[in-house]
Amino acid sequence: MRMLEALDRVPAVRAMRLSVRRSQTLRRAYFRMRLLRSKSESDEIPIVSRLTRNVPRTFIEFGFHPVEFNCVELAKRRDWRGLLIDGNEEQVGDARSLWPDRIEAVHSFLTLDNLDFIRKQFPELGILSIDVDGNDYWFLKALIDLSPSLIIVEYNSTLGFEPITVPYDPSFARHDKHKLGWYHGASLTALAKLCAEHGYGLAAGTDGSCNAFFTKNGDLRPEDVWKPKQLRALLSGVPHEQQWDHIKHLPFVTV
Repeated sequence: MRMLEALDRVPAVRAMRLSVRRSQTLRRAYFRMRLLRSKSESDEIPIVSRLTRNVPRTFIEFGFHPVEFNCVELAKRRDWRGLLIDGNEEQVGDARSLWPDRIEAVHSFLTLDNLDFIRKQFPELGILSIDVDGNDYWFLKALIDLSPSLIIVEYNSTLGFEPITVPYDPSFARHDKHKLGWYHGASLTALAKLCAEHGYGLAAGTDGSCNAFFTKNGDLRPEDVWKPKQLRALLSGVPHEQQWDHIKHLPFVTV
């Protein structure tokens, strides 16, 4: 979950942001101002910079905010091309108004049956970034044979260290599945196991935003980089240690 989405739950911040959001002109002007200072959810920008020094200058990222996403700094550089995908039509429209043609923004609610256009986007892929708060594991499993130089995928820290994921559901919506929205995605262990099966190792993790980075020469263990989702505990008042109890009755797939 993105920082801006989390802040929307604070009443005063939500009221201010709603007034701006209702006006397309004001919203896009605000976004242009924010582009002057690139932002990802946590410390993704320096990690991405470090891990992409010698990779193809292409990225595919799905699950994004128009000015807050993992590859935002790369999108500013003229030698990079990118594909941004999201199921929110408004966010995609805003992205199209903000970014040049070399950054394509596509409105699509992804399922395993409509991924073909992603496969055809670039002959070589530098970065594949997945953060959809739902079928993350299943999308990565379907697309990992694109052989990106760098994989970025969000893990669900509430699931702990067991190699588990939510079952695939083509209409997955996390707040429909669980009122707190904590039932989604996969554990870091499950994602690391999937990546290892395809020759990738864990190379880095963010400081509290639960993004994991995999490369062909990564050699870290899940316990080296795993951290709890900081905003989840802050906004809910439920400590990480108690979060699993809220969703453990729901179905999971061990991988």
